[in-house]
Amino acid sequence: MAHCVVPEAEAILDKEFPVLDKGFVRLVDYFGGDQRIVQSARVSYGEGTKTVSQDGALIDYLLRHQHTSPFEQVVMTFHVKMPIFVARQWVRHRMGRMNEVSGRYSIMKEEFYVPQEDKVSPQSVNNKQGRASEAFDKQTAEKIIQQLSEGQKEAYENYSELIDAGLAREIARINLPLSLYTEFYWQMDLHNLFHFLKLRLDSHAQYEIRVYAQVLLEICKKVAPMATESFINHMNEGVNFSGEEMNALRAVLDGKENPLQGKKLERFNEKIKTGVQL
Repeated sequence: MAHCVVPEAEAILDKEFPVLDKGFVRLVDYFGGDQRIVQSARVSYGEGTKTVSQDGALIDYLLRHQHTSPFEQVVMTFHVKMPIFVARQWVRHRMGRMNEVSGRYSIMKEEFYVPQEDKVSPQSVNNKQGRASEAFDKQTAEKIIQQLSEGQKEAYENYSELIDAGLAREIARINLPLSLYTEFYWQMDLHNLFHFLKLRLDSHAQYEIRVYAQVLLEICKKVAPMATESFINHMNEGVNFSGEEMNALRAVLDGKENPLQGKKLERFNEKIKTGVQL
């Protein structure tokens, strides 16, 4: 196989895409694209790349039927900068390879995430791990942001004083808050990146990681546009039904009573609602 060059990806290499107030995403390098996916899928037949329409159909087939290994042939390396609390969610995706800036070797920069007023919301009453859709009023939000900023400033001043006093960096850093920005290089193959995006683009994902996922999705469109289009269609904007739910759907379409009850019926109706909204 020849080296795979994607002009659209080449055009954005090392370009910094801003995220949140001080963060960014950069595509540092990539290996392969749509062409690499179809080449690796056809290798057992000894066939080269066919027409674009045939390539697109093959990629769509592979993704729909979860033939994942050809997508693993495409690899991307990113340089990302984000608040530590976002990074701690990020690294739960264990198939990625990362190298993060170390507070043991470096003096951490005085850079903290401060949310915008419209993102300062109370705890959701029906979601234990998320915020309500409605933000606090302007006055309350401003007060909260001020408290956050003052706490960040005080924490960094204490950190700087401890560093100046000669305390080891690995100890001085321990009281710095999760809003502190960190940076790392992150490498992942396209199959696992799609899984990351499926979870982190979801409306239930925390806003601060969701905006990073949206930027990654746009970069994927440059590197592997046909594969990304298929991902959006079948994974990101598709709805999957269990066997039991499919039987219920057939019953409803036949004009019969839905056999599902309780929580199962609630989940079924939510999937139908989600599918209609998409």
